[in-house]
Amino acid sequence: MNHKSGFNPLSRTTAHRRAMSRNMVTSLFRYERVTTTKAKALEVRKAAEKLITRAKEDTVHNRRIAAKFIADEKILNKLFTEIGPRMKERNGGYTRVLKMGFRQGDAADVVILELVDYKLPDSDGADAKDEKKSAKKAKAAKAEA
Repeated sequence: MNHKSGFNPLSRTTAHRRAMSRNMVTSLFRYERVTTTKAKALEVRKAAEKLITRAKEDTVHNRRIAAKFIADEKILNKLFTEIGPRMKERNGGYTRVLKMGFRQGDAADVVILELVDYKLPDSDGADAKDEKKSAKKAKAAKAEA
């Protein structure tokens, strides 16, 4: 029986697994959304949730503990200044896993791991073009009248 097994080794050595986990957590905090396999996402989610819980209170101790896991200074700062305060009212459940389907080559479950309050970037370029077109039409109508 496989009761209470603490983690999924993901068929990797310890060093590879730790490095991959650190890189994926850093990417999650940088882009707030990553696409990966389901098994990796469920493992990365554990570390990410613990770090966000630490980031809710910005102390030197918490920053040092998070810095053991996140090497990039900018991402560490973003975690404590943006992500942590955004999640202040939430008691856990900072990430979500959205299923996408199966990968073409090996049929692995592919998912999107994202922060709960992630918002899709607006298409600012399309809105600006629409505004320019409507402004030109208004200008042309005004010239005709």
